[in-house]
Amino acid sequence: MILAGKMDNLEQRLLDRGIRVTAVRLLVFRAMSTHPQAFSLADMEEKLESVDRSTLSRTINLFHEKLLIHSIDDGSGSVKYSVCGGDCGCCLNDLHVHFHCRRCNRTCCLENIAIPPVQLPPGYRPESVNFVLKGLCDRCSREGV
Repeated sequence: MILAGKMDNLEQRLLDRGIRVTAVRLLVFRAMSTHPQAFSLADMEEKLESVDRSTLSRTINLFHEKLLIHSIDDGSGSVKYSVCGGDCGCCLNDLHVHFHCRRCNRTCCLENIAIPPVQLPPGYRPESVNFVLKGLCDRCSREGV
Protein backbone atom coordinates (compact mmCIF):
# COMPACT_ATOMS: atom_id res chain seq x y z
CA MET A 1 0.00 0.00 0.00
CA ILE A 2 2.93 2.35 0.57
CA LEU A 3 3.88 1.90 -3.08
CA ALA A 4 0.46 3.16 -4.17
CA GLY A 5 0.91 6.29 -2.05
CA LYS A 6 4.31 6.84 -3.58
CA MET A 7 2.89 6.47 -7.06
CA ASP A 8 0.18 9.00 -6.28
CA ASN A 9 2.83 11.45 -5.08
CA LEU A 10 4.91 10.96 -8.22
CA GLU A 11 1.84 11.31 -10.39
CA GLN A 12 0.91 14.54 -8.60
CA ARG A 13 4.42 15.94 -9.11
CA LEU A 14 4.08 15.32 -12.85
CA LEU A 15 0.69 17.03 -12.89
CA ASP A 16 2.03 19.95 -10.83
CA ARG A 17 4.59 20.62 -13.59
CA GLY A 18 1.97 20.45 -16.33
CA ILE A 19 3.03 17.01 -17.57
CA ARG A 20 0.32 14.65 -18.78
CA VAL A 21 0.68 11.39 -16.88
CA THR A 22 1.26 8.25 -18.93
CA ALA A 23 2.42 4.82 -17.81
CA VAL A 24 5.85 5.31 -19.42
CA ARG A 25 6.37 8.79 -17.96
CA LEU A 26 5.43 7.51 -14.53
CA LEU A 27 7.80 4.56 -14.92
CA VAL A 28 10.67 6.84 -16.00
CA PHE A 29 10.02 9.38 -13.23
CA ARG A 30 9.93 6.62 -10.64
CA ALA A 31 13.30 5.30 -11.88
CA MET A 32 14.74 8.83 -11.78
CA SER A 33 13.36 9.51 -8.30
CA THR A 34 14.92 6.36 -6.87
CA HIS A 35 18.31 6.76 -8.56
CA PRO A 36 20.90 7.38 -5.80
CA GLN A 37 22.82 10.13 -7.63
CA ALA A 38 22.68 12.18 -10.81
CA PHE A 39 21.89 10.04 -13.86
CA SER A 40 22.56 10.10 -17.58
CA LEU A 41 20.46 8.87 -20.48
CA ALA A 42 22.67 5.74 -20.51
CA ASP A 43 21.92 5.14 -16.80
CA MET A 44 18.19 5.26 -17.50
CA GLU A 45 18.59 2.96 -20.52
CA GLU A 46 20.32 0.42 -18.30
CA LYS A 47 17.71 0.73 -15.57
CA LEU A 48 14.71 0.67 -17.92
CA GLU A 49 15.59 -1.84 -20.61
CA SER A 50 11.94 -2.11 -21.70
CA VAL A 51 11.80 1.58 -22.72
CA ASP A 52 13.44 2.49 -26.03
CA ARG A 53 16.13 5.17 -26.26
CA SER A 54 14.07 7.69 -28.24
CA THR A 55 11.20 7.52 -25.74
CA LEU A 56 13.64 8.00 -22.85
CA SER A 57 15.31 10.91 -24.62
CA ARG A 58 11.98 12.62 -25.35
CA THR A 59 10.82 12.04 -21.76
CA ILE A 60 14.05 13.47 -20.31
CA ASN A 61 13.74 16.52 -22.59
CA LEU A 62 10.12 17.05 -21.53
CA PHE A 63 10.94 16.69 -17.82
CA HIS A 64 13.86 19.13 -18.25
CA GLU A 65 11.73 21.64 -20.16
CA LYS A 66 9.02 21.47 -17.47
CA LEU A 67 11.63 21.92 -14.68
CA LEU A 68 11.00 18.53 -13.12
CA ILE A 69 14.72 17.68 -13.49
CA HIS A 70 17.81 19.82 -13.88
CA SER A 71 20.89 19.17 -15.99
CA ILE A 72 24.49 19.01 -14.85
CA ASP A 73 27.54 19.32 -17.08
CA ASP A 74 30.13 17.64 -14.90
CA GLY A 75 32.84 17.58 -17.56
CA SER A 76 32.56 13.81 -18.07
CA GLY A 77 31.28 14.21 -21.63
CA SER A 78 27.80 12.98 -20.68
CA VAL A 79 25.12 15.35 -19.42
CA LYS A 80 23.71 14.21 -16.08
CA TYR A 81 20.30 14.97 -14.63
CA SER A 82 18.81 15.10 -11.16
CA VAL A 83 15.21 15.36 -9.96
CA CYS A 84 14.35 18.84 -8.69
CA GLY A 85 12.83 19.39 -5.28
CA GLY A 86 9.13 20.17 -5.15
CA ASP A 87 9.69 23.90 -4.67
CA CYS A 88 12.50 24.28 -7.22
CA GLY A 89 11.91 26.57 -10.16
CA CYS A 90 15.40 26.05 -11.59
CA CYS A 91 16.05 29.77 -11.41
CA LEU A 92 19.48 31.11 -10.47
CA ASN A 93 18.46 31.35 -6.79
CA ASP A 94 17.55 27.63 -6.73
CA LEU A 95 20.87 26.42 -8.12
CA HIS A 96 23.26 24.42 -5.98
CA VAL A 97 26.75 22.96 -6.14
CA HIS A 98 27.44 19.52 -7.64
CA PHE A 99 30.30 17.13 -6.94
CA HIS A 100 31.89 14.77 -9.48
CA CYS A 101 34.07 11.94 -8.18
CA ARG A 102 37.05 11.34 -10.46
CA ARG A 103 37.40 7.76 -9.22
CA CYS A 104 33.89 6.24 -9.31
CA ASN A 105 32.57 8.78 -11.87
CA ARG A 106 29.45 9.52 -9.78
CA THR A 107 28.00 13.03 -9.78
CA CYS A 108 25.78 14.15 -6.93
CA CYS A 109 23.86 17.24 -5.91
CA LEU A 110 25.02 19.13 -2.84
CA GLU A 111 21.63 20.76 -2.37
CA ASN A 112 22.55 22.40 0.94
CA ILE A 113 25.38 24.35 -0.68
CA ALA A 114 24.16 27.27 -2.76
CA ILE A 115 26.23 28.57 -5.64
CA PRO A 116 28.11 31.60 -4.31
CA PRO A 117 27.01 34.95 -5.71
CA VAL A 118 29.22 36.38 -8.42
CA GLN A 119 29.42 40.13 -9.00
CA LEU A 120 29.28 40.63 -12.76
CA PRO A 121 30.09 43.84 -14.60
CA PRO A 122 27.15 46.17 -15.35
CA GLY A 123 24.97 44.98 -18.23
CA TYR A 124 25.79 41.27 -17.80
CA ARG A 125 22.79 39.03 -17.09
CA PRO A 126 23.50 35.38 -16.28
CA GLU A 127 21.02 32.78 -17.49
CA SER A 128 22.60 29.66 -16.05
CA VAL A 129 25.44 28.65 -13.78
CA ASN A 130 27.34 25.38 -13.62
CA PHE A 131 29.32 24.88 -10.41
CA VAL A 132 30.96 21.44 -10.17
CA LEU A 133 33.57 20.46 -7.63
CA LYS A 134 35.76 17.51 -8.63
CA GLY A 135 37.74 15.15 -6.46
CA LEU A 136 37.03 12.04 -4.42
CA CYS A 137 33.60 11.37 -2.93
CA ASP A 138 33.27 10.25 0.69
CA ARG A 139 33.18 6.58 -0.23
CA CYS A 140 36.22 6.70 -2.53
CA SER A 141 38.26 8.83 -0.14
CA ARG A 142 37.66 6.25 2.65
CA GLU A 143 38.80 3.43 0.34
CA GLY A 144 42.02 5.24 -0.57
CA VAL A 145 43.41 6.12 -3.97
